[in-house]
Amino acid sequence: MRGPPSDWPRPGPIDLALHDLPHRSSSTEWWYANAHLRAGGRRISIFAAFFRVLAGRDPKTGENRYTHSATWAVTDVERKHYHGHSRLDRSAPRMGLERIKGGRGSRDGRVNRAMAEVLERGAMPSPDRFFESEVRVSEEKLELDFGGLRYERLDDGSYRLSLTDAHTKSAAELVFAPRKPAVRHGDDGLVRGPGGEDMFYYFIPRCAVTGTITLEGAAHAVESGDGWLDHEFGAVTATPTVTDAKPAAEGPREDVAWNWIAAQLADGSELTAYSLVRCRDQKPLDQRAVLIDAQGNATTHAEIELVPDRTWRSLRTFFDYPTRWTLSVPAADLKLSLQASFEDQELVTTLSKPAFWEGRCEVSGTVKGSPVAGLAYLERSGFEPVKDLDEFFSAVGHEVRKSVARMAPLEPTPSDAQKLIGSDDRPHFLEGVHLPQLSRALIAPLRSITDRGGKSWRSYAALACCDVVGGDSRKFAAWLAMPELMHVGSLIVDDVQDKSAVRRGGPACHLIYGEALAINAGTAAYFMSQSMLAQAEVTGPRKLKLYDLYFEAMRAGHAGQALDLDGLADLMPAAVESGDSGPLELRILATHRLKTAAPAAALARMGAVAGGGSEAQIEAVGNFFEALGLAFQIVDDVLNLRGFTGDLKTRAEDIQNGLVTLPVAKALARLPADQRAWLWRTLKDKPSDARVLSAVVEELESCGAIEACVVQARELVESAWTAAGPLLDDSLSKVMLRSFGWYVLERHY
Repeated sequence: MRGPPSDWPRPGPIDLALHDLPHRSSSTEWWYANAHLRAGGRRISIFAAFFRVLAGRDPKTGENRYTHSATWAVTDVERKHYHGHSRLDRSAPRMGLERIKGGRGSRDGRVNRAMAEVLERGAMPSPDRFFESEVRVSEEKLELDFGGLRYERLDDGSYRLSLTDAHTKSAAELVFAPRKPAVRHGDDGLVRGPGGEDMFYYFIPRCAVTGTITLEGAAHAVESGDGWLDHEFGAVTATPTVTDAKPAAEGPREDVAWNWIAAQLADGSELTAYSLVRCRDQKPLDQRAVLIDAQGNATTHAEIELVPDRTWRSLRTFFDYPTRWTLSVPAADLKLSLQASFEDQELVTTLSKPAFWEGRCEVSGTVKGSPVAGLAYLERSGFEPVKDLDEFFSAVGHEVRKSVARMAPLEPTPSDAQKLIGSDDRPHFLEGVHLPQLSRALIAPLRSITDRGGKSWRSYAALACCDVVGGDSRKFAAWLAMPELMHVGSLIVDDVQDKSAVRRGGPACHLIYGEALAINAGTAAYFMSQSMLAQAEVTGPRKLKLYDLYFEAMRAGHAGQALDLDGLADLMPAAVESGDSGPLELRILATHRLKTAAPAAALARMGAVAGGGSEAQIEAVGNFFEALGLAFQIVDDVLNLRGFTGDLKTRAEDIQNGLVTLPVAKALARLPADQRAWLWRTLKDKPSDARVLSAVVEELESCGAIEACVVQARELVESAWTAAGPLLDDSLSKVMLRSFGWYVLERHY
């Protein structure tokens, strides 16, 4: 269906009593409100959006069937707290499955598989929740009731917005009284999408707002407030899907993202602007700015420039969002700066890949040379800065390195040094300490390894397991450094013990700083995390549990290292003679469990403790990450033989080093006696000849030992998830954990 519907407004003023109504000709329609308030002596902003999308026709009656969703959020400026909410109707799981099957889900197949597991059960992952009651939409007047979330036009021409969320004890009961007439956006009201989608868009730029707003159970009367109202409706050429599209729905051929601004200035004027962007090449497809003067006169400009100059990264989705912008409209002699009131105004929802940023901004700048200031809402949605799990963990790794750098800066201040070597109660510990020497001898050796990057899944474990039991990992963002410090400390010491020359693509720490400083820095790293635990937002028994788990991880890791250093040579003669690899496999798995799996499990349990999880949940996520740690090492043994992507490590390096790995152990149970003897002799010789190495790999492959390892790794992860999954509420964090399990099994580096 192309072209404007017959019931679109004609030139001239918009009849709100008519055109606020739902439009049957539209396959996508939304109503939107925002407000900047003073309530209870606090600065508060709020937005709400109601969506209706055509889902098809009833096969019996021929009537249109719709799916509905609503998002709303409150920005509490003084407390820097963002309360976000997303609600959907019961058709959302089916629509979500159709979206995935139609290629409109995540770019990562593992995430789609994990999401489909939830959707196929008719469930939705939180923070999305179903409406608490049926959706009702009047066809006679603007009266929306989306499961208790209400928006309606009153007889006097004002609008009432009613929102509530029992879970967070948040609510709003607001009335918007228009102060200015409705204004057309876009090209005289028309917004065109890239696939032939035509949408009609108008807005009311200034309303007086009265009522009450409730935060955390406390109701506050609105002392003053300015509001903004939007309405857009139209047709799309593709099968419609649930979307929070603004200002136009996605097209059938292109993924489209957008930036959108609604600003109210102190001089009584307003400005709104949008920029539609094609995702695959970031090409602007359409953009407009509309300026409304104090008397309500509007002018539209197609030439605008919207430039971000500061970026914030979410520690929930690891998406990057611009939080400071410059908007220029040359023809209007306008240049504005928009600065987020605070950065974390991200609304996480499966409606938008899986989050978008919509928040309050402070506005300053000039119009025709005169200074102006005000407040704005800015939305950025549809972009997908993290396309797959490889990019996701790359972003996690970047934040891990930043976290370590904040804790152990190369140019430490006295305050930094005091946290590293003492406490606030012992300021005299810094007397006579030369900070450059401390950096050179302690911090630089450690940073020489952490700054090269590495696999960041251990850091991810702690935060993910906080969220998956219903906690808020943002309170524990500093914990990103803790698993990395624990791990890198062990790497530095391991390299001295093993006389390794290379670590993370560069020289081992001890080759740069000497063995003495390397050993000291490595062991010091184990204790640097204590300050994070001391400052954790948990008290009493839970804090004690955190300490117990941390030191459990340290004890297990060192026991595993002892077993690894001592080796398995004493078991090999009997295994070669008998072909019984059982004891040998148990010993190998014991080393993997203690060195890798037990620390990962402890970190996962720590996250669940911090998140307020039950004992059953704490153990479940711990057991899952123990299985992942074992699987990770098993897969590592497999990749060493089959090859790493990009030749990250030398193929068959374990054979060259004469190591008895799990594939070797499994081969002993599958090979005849003469081949077992040949394999052991070859390993003891630590071969470097490429032909010999290839022969060993071929033997392990042909007897099925390598594939048996792959199967065992998969069974470990699936068994642990079968036990853990039912104990965890459906959530995006749970979807990501499930995806991560497959990521470990299917990794190639």
